[in-house]
Amino acid sequence: MNKTIKVKDKEFSLYISEQEITGAISRMASEIKRDIEGQNPLFVGILTGAYMFAAELLCRISPVCELKFAAYRSYTGIKSDGIIQEILPIRANFQNRLVILLEDVVDTGQTMYHVINKLKAAGAQDVRLATMLFKPRSLKCDLKVDYVGLEIDDEFVVGFGLDYDGLGRTTRDIYKLSNN
Repeated sequence: MNKTIKVKDKEFSLYISEQEITGAISRMASEIKRDIEGQNPLFVGILTGAYMFAAELLCRISPVCELKFAAYRSYTGIKSDGIIQEILPIRANFQNRLVILLEDVVDTGQTMYHVINKLKAAGAQDVRLATMLFKPRSLKCDLKVDYVGLEIDDEFVVGFGLDYDGLGRTTRDIYKLSNN
């Protein structure tokens, strides 16, 4: 575990340890398992940031579950431009099914609000949202987050799937942008 890392031109300091992250994911998995008992949900990991979270979570939920991925973009660098672009649509039949979206971090909530409403309008029975990290003070819409790993302040973070311009995803800990 490094105390600091450099990603491109920015310094980041240790914020959340792998142990704290995996503990939160284990708790979430127990909550989700309880809530979906007897159902066959479609899990949708939101790329690219949620790939590590999705793998860790689903290994704890069931050895047999359906996982697909979708990709949306609303960030450039460390800022959201507010424009939601669908890069990779969900390639699975979600008609009349419970869909559980797996997101790395919810901050403004606008992307997930858009995706949830789109899925419901297209015939999903129900759509739930599980996020590894949640920034409640950054929320800018009426979004219900069903499962939250950890609440954090409005910090720009990298690691455990989260990136800065495509880099920094593969650390097992999460780092926050240092105030240089």
